[in-house]
Amino acid sequence: MAMNASTATCYGESVRILAIDTALDACSACVATDESEALLGEESMTLARGHAEALLPLVERVMARVEGGFESLDRVAVTVGPGSYTGLRVGLSAARAIGLAAKIPVVGVTTLSALLAPQLALQTEGLVVAAIDARHGAVYLQAISATAGVAVPPVRLSVEEALERIAGDRITLVGSGAQALAAAAQDRGVAVTVAETGVPQIGWVAQLGLVADPEQALPRPLYLRGADAQPQEHARIALR
Repeated sequence: MAMNASTATCYGESVRILAIDTALDACSACVATDESEALLGEESMTLARGHAEALLPLVERVMARVEGGFESLDRVAVTVGPGSYTGLRVGLSAARAIGLAAKIPVVGVTTLSALLAPQLALQTEGLVVAAIDARHGAVYLQAISATAGVAVPPVRLSVEEALERIAGDRITLVGSGAQALAAAAQDRGVAVTVAETGVPQIGWVAQLGLVADPEQALPRPLYLRGADAQPQEHARIALR
């Protein structure tokens, strides 16, 4: 990846990335480098709605703490879903705008990957399962074996269907759908461990963004389902 001239001259050969996450019940941003796990700037807030109003001021505050500001960035990473339609649109729009203005690549990181990454970094065996509450008794699911790779690719399933797709002696659950999946597993006598039930850690979004291929990890939404909102029949305008 070509680096900004300002970064190459002023900040050495390290790569700086701005990571943004608005996919779920959080509004988060951070700046990281490929030289250290320590973040140069970070801010997160729990936010079920209102991402559009909160994100840009939050990013501005984060960048104000980083020497060189936006001009020191080499790429932007943004969570692409699954998640809320509104949240994803807000994050993707902001990331694309920053990338366009700074003339740097923008890469997409799936929410499920960001949930899985920290646990996979710790676990050397068993199955790690990311489950996000998709409502209506369903979850967005991805499962990865610490030794064999992807066991279940990203998919939307009912809780019961999800439980049928995962099996093993050591199953670790993460994400907002982990508790529902654990309850169903307990009813069936299946042993699982719930490691994390929150949103992705923004630092891991940055780390995944640093290693992503801009040609492959495109900043496009990953919905895994159709929209909940349906057009109101009585409000349709007749086509002529």
